[in-house]
Amino acid sequence: MTHSDIPASPAASASVASGAVIGLDIGGTKTRGVRFEAGTPVADESVGSANVQNVSQDEAVRNLAELFGRIGGGDVAQVYAGAGGIDTDDDAAALAALIAPHVPGAKVTVVHDSRLLLAAGGASTGVAVIAGTGSAAWGKNSRGAEARAGGWGYLLGDEGSGYWLGREAVRHSLRRMNQGLEPDELTRALLDSCGVDHPNKLIALFHSPRTGRRFWAQRARLVVEAADAGHAPSRALIEQAGRDLAGLAEQTVRQLGIEGPVILGSGLGMNVPRLQDAFRGALAGAGITDVRVLQQEPVFGVLQLVAEQG
Repeated sequence: MTHSDIPASPAASASVASGAVIGLDIGGTKTRGVRFEAGTPVADESVGSANVQNVSQDEAVRNLAELFGRIGGGDVAQVYAGAGGIDTDDDAAALAALIAPHVPGAKVTVVHDSRLLLAAGGASTGVAVIAGTGSAAWGKNSRGAEARAGGWGYLLGDEGSGYWLGREAVRHSLRRMNQGLEPDELTRALLDSCGVDHPNKLIALFHSPRTGRRFWAQRARLVVEAADAGHAPSRALIEQAGRDLAGLAEQTVRQLGIEGPVILGSGLGMNVPRLQDAFRGALAGAGITDVRVLQQEPVFGVLQLVAEQG
């Protein structure tokens, strides 16, 4: 797994085990930071995204400054950050460089956010599946081999993600318009949410610089709500999302030659039972039965990852 380490100073290195540790979970929509002292969380704050693949560098810098202003920098031995889109050593190093000024002398480690998820599920080996603003699967076996599926970003993939569901809601609405059908409950909810009065206006809005990946990912809740209210096309979309995410998991499991566990996490994965059922069902059909839904936020996997570093 691609990652970047900025070493601590000698004094900080000696105190990594006992000093303050800050865990960061940097998603496409928000950044969550938890400060741990003696293994206990003492500050837990969230700000906007600090992922430069989703926001400008200036915005990322401002959000990190706000976060560290809330949870404190100063006497920190280590920062362990997981972020989406960490595909190369350069990606990891660039993010580490934005974090380092807030924690002088601390060791800064940046990895793909799926690694946080696996650790938060209490597993050192297995497959983690992210179903949030974007989607990806990553895993590791007992020999230390790693594998990944998806995580290519919204233009190339992100199937089963919040963005995918938001985009599919738009496509559903435009297809009905082309067929001369009146807006249904999903389309009406989408129009209200977007502040427009006709499906045709969704086209320009979708391509507008005023909206983007986060905006459309946030529309996923409309699909979930419509599905829960009995809207059949929305139910079909949620179930397709679950199957697509299961496909990422199965590919990764096969590459690693393991049986599991498969741990599903992030916003959609942890909070949409219909998607979880479709995910489990598709994996069961492939003979994969050790499937779990994450019960705590990924950032709380940081302490295990720090301990594994030795």
